[in-house]
Order: sequence, then C-alpha cells, then structure tokens
Amino acid sequence: MPPFDVTPLGRLIFGSGSLSQLGEVAARLGRRALLVSDPGLNSTGHPDRARCFLEAAGVAVSVFNGVKENPTDAVVKLGVQAAAEHKADLLIALGGGSAMDCTKGINFLFTNGGKMADYRGHDKATKSMLPSIGIPTTTGTGSEAQSYALITDASTHMKMACGDKKVAFRVSILDPELTISQPAFVSAVTGIDAISHAVESFVSRKANTFSRMCAQQAWALLSQNFEHTLKNPRDIQARSNMQLGAYFAGMSIEASMLGVCHSCANPLTAHYSITHGVAIGLMLPHVIRFNSHIVTRDYETLGGSVDQLVEACKRFVQVAQLPTRLRDVGVHEGILPLLAHEANEQWTARFNPRDVTESDILALYQSAW
Repeated sequence: MPPFDVTPLGRLIFGSGSLSQLGEVAARLGRRALLVSDPGLNSTGHPDRARCFLEAAGVAVSVFNGVKENPTDAVVKLGVQAAAEHKADLLIALGGGSAMDCTKGINFLFTNGGKMADYRGHDKATKSMLPSIGIPTTTGTGSEAQSYALITDASTHMKMACGDKKVAFRVSILDPELTISQPAFVSAVTGIDAISHAVESFVSRKANTFSRMCAQQAWALLSQNFEHTLKNPRDIQARSNMQLGAYFAGMSIEASMLGVCHSCANPLTAHYSITHGVAIGLMLPHVIRFNSHIVTRDYETLGGSVDQLVEACKRFVQVAQLPTRLRDVGVHEGILPLLAHEANEQWTARFNPRDVTESDILALYQSAW
C-alpha cells in the first residue's frame, strides 16, 4: 500500500436534530459569536433556531446575513466589519458553500489583516485564527470538511482558492433536517457538484488510499440517493445519505484536490453567471471521456465501466432537469478560446490525472457546446 500523509481537520457531529447541540458546542469555543448566513435562509427559521440555541447557552450572537452566491472579497470585507463591531471570538457558518467560504474569508482577514488576494494559495496566514463551526444546509460543496475558501475577486470575477489548516472549522454539525428546506433547484445543482467531487478527487494526481476511500464512499452514497432525493425531498434517510456523501467528498478533496472539470466550470460562472453545479454538469461527462484513456480502471471501480459512469452522470443531469449543452445556457461559440485560456490558468487543472493543455480544454468546451 503506498504511503500517504493526511490531517483530519476537526470534530464531526452528525444526526437528525443535531443543530440542538450548537449552544453547548459553541460555549466551549467562545462567548461572542458572529453567525454568518444569507437572507434566503430567513424564511426557513434556521438562523432564528441557531440564535436561540446559542443565547440559551450564554453565547452573545450577532448575525451577518450579507452572504451571496460565489462570495466576493467585497462581501468578505463587510463580514469582517461585522465581526469587529461585535468583537467576535467565534465564527459560525450556517448555509451552503457560499456561507462556509465567506466565513473562512472573514476569519482570514479578521485575524491576519490584509486582503483576500494575499492568501491565495495555501499557508499564507501567519497568525492564529478564531475557532469556527460549520453547519451546512445544502448537500454539495463539502466546504465544511475542507481548509480552503473559494472567494471571487470582485474586480476580475475569478475565484481565488485560499487555504490554511487554521481556517478549517473546529466543529462541523451535519443535521439532515436542515437540508429539507432546500429548493428543488438547489438540491439538484449542489447534488451534481458533490457527485463531481467524488468522481474528480478519486482520480486526482494527489489521490491516495485515504482520499480514494472517502471518494468511493461518497460516490456510493450520492449516486444511490440523488435521484430518490429529488423525487422524495422529505425522505430524511436519503437526505442523510446525501449530506454524508457530500462531506466524504469534501474530505477527499482536502486530501487529494480536484481536476479539469472544475477548471472549466469557473470561467463559465465568471462570464455567464452560470450556477456552479450547472456548469459542472455540462462538463463532467466530457472530462470523464478525456481522462478515461489513462484512468480506465479507476472509473470502472466507481461506475462499472467508463460508458456506464458517463451515462450515469448524464442521467443525473437529465433527471435534475438541467441543461446538457453550453449553447443551451447562452454560451457563444466564439468565446470558447478565451474560456479555455482562463480554465487552463485554474489551479485545479494541474491536479487532473491526464496532462491537459489549453488546446485540450478548448476541445472539451467544443464537445460540450
């Protein structure tokens, strides 16, 4: 068995109703918490319930609900101001991947100063950071299991990956009951994203025994429950499996990284504001075909055969009623060379199992167009 070196990040609490443990957990970490969320969650009652649990445990709470999809460095700055005004000694993320990423971004700047671009890459923070808690309400990014924040540069619209073990959540609370409130579209696009995490991290250049174990378990949970969850959104067992699958996929990413599918997706979001999961679904079958020349056996381990894996991913997109061609979401054929250039600059492309060039990426876009 090949050697590997991984660092598990933090405590995991899983189970229906586990949000009720938030107060007890938070009180051990701090006394003044900034709860980071987004206004779309207000109608679900999740932020109010979280606040009640925290205040009952004697933790003073201030809510920052300015999070938007694909949070920018400008939004992070607003969160830092909120943390400073509250004199926060604890950060709590409640929401989807955007809330998780924004909370990590706030932690970087509140404790270490500077701007988000200063932390692009990994291990750029020199000072300690605040303890933090991640509570996902979607089943997609797996950000609660990772030490990276994806923050969009407001001036260039490109995503910056900022990583540091110190910014990882001290505790993650997975309560599948919170995911029932997801709109159908959110369930679809976050589920597709999680599935892609399992597939890409399983064959990443940095894949190892631990990451493959996590990715394979993630694929099993996600692939067997995705369609059922869309058709039966209140099935708590299916929701539980999806949430754990997304978490395991996030653990796999943390230990092994992703690939060119995510490199291709980010420019689509930057130029056309295409939802990340939609962009992933458009590109994943084509990336699997491209990589299959050198990781055939790995793909067979997941899907039975390369053809079966490709067809499964296509079926997930179709069942989710998401677009299947770039032209269907307004992408112009003439912009494909520019997209290919920008995708080739994305860091995840360097971890793709098959060497990939700008011309290769252009061919991928063309096949998806």
